[in-house]
Amino acid sequence: MPPTPFRRRRTRPVTRLIAATAFVAASVALIACAATQVSSDAPATTDTAPATSPAPAAASASPVTVEELGAGETDAAVEVDVAGPVAVTYRRITIAPGAGTGLHCHYGQLIAIVESGEFTHRAPIYPDGVHVYEAGDSVIEGAAYVHEGVNEGDEDLVLLVTYVTEEGKPLAETDLANCAPTGS
Repeated sequence: MPPTPFRRRRTRPVTRLIAATAFVAASVALIACAATQVSSDAPATTDTAPATSPAPAAASASPVTVEELGAGETDAAVEVDVAGPVAVTYRRITIAPGAGTGLHCHYGQLIAIVESGEFTHRAPIYPDGVHVYEAGDSVIEGAAYVHEGVNEGDEDLVLLVTYVTEEGKPLAETDLANCAPTGS
């Protein structure tokens, strides 16, 4: 069985990058938790806000502020493996109703969250060639295959996207001759 666009094994540098990124993220989270602990001589407070709600920056005396920009879910396993050296780019992309990305591919992988709106993703990785994602869904795009994203809704589509690509390569390749043939 040929490998899917999501499971490409090339080199180990990204595994180390992901492990390092996870370690840094966990460290920041621990520092944020430690910085927000109440000292023994401070007056006790009652916080009724949900644990996932960020505290206003002005009210916090912590030197570290953590703001969750989005969260999404997917049922599929995720494995990111890109030939190194690797560049990581994070973007908020807004697509107006009726607009789209145009056909393109990537030299690496991206992980996105639909912040608002509906994202129609046309790609050969789906049995019928199309999948519609809604707010709160996560989208995983693999390398090399041709695809496009379209906003077929009546409100702006907002995506939070992290690209993990080969350093020096464009985030999106529009010269389709550089992409894998459809169905590969």
